[in-house]
Amino acid sequence: MKQVDRCKMKLISFTVNGTDVKVEISASDRLIDVLRDKLRLTGTKEGCGIGECGACTVIMNGVPVNSCLVPAFQAEGSVIETVEGLEQSGKLHPLQEAFVDHAAIQCGFCTPGMLMSALALLRENPHPTREEIARAISGNLCRCTGYHQIIEAIEDASMRMDPTE
Repeated sequence: MKQVDRCKMKLISFTVNGTDVKVEISASDRLIDVLRDKLRLTGTKEGCGIGECGACTVIMNGVPVNSCLVPAFQAEGSVIETVEGLEQSGKLHPLQEAFVDHAAIQCGFCTPGMLMSALALLRENPHPTREEIARAISGNLCRCTGYHQIIEAIEDASMRMDPTE
């Protein structure tokens, strides 16, 4: 655990998965650090730490972002969505169901970020083409599936989802 000078701590407020939170951060904290270490939302994964793999993708104010690149102070007043927010009342989100049905989950490490990138796409474009899907997930690396099942799952989810989800 890194040493932090308590004098340099700052309290920030934001909404995560529909819940208002206040978190004390240091200047060096990243959004992923706050989500995983302070809020215990460990679904968001850190792969590369330099914004290349997309494993840490969350939705911030409606836009998919690499949470490893976002300084935590920028979350002040923001609305953040993580993979934990997809499931509602014990029921998987249609996007999660489609990933299961199409075997789009292998090791699962990239899955949370992939789901969040796909969700942002489907909210913006409820019925994307295969090319639009491929472009939307191009920042998310998967070493297990070859992307075919992921693209099929996102296509299927576009048919299952209510455009407001």
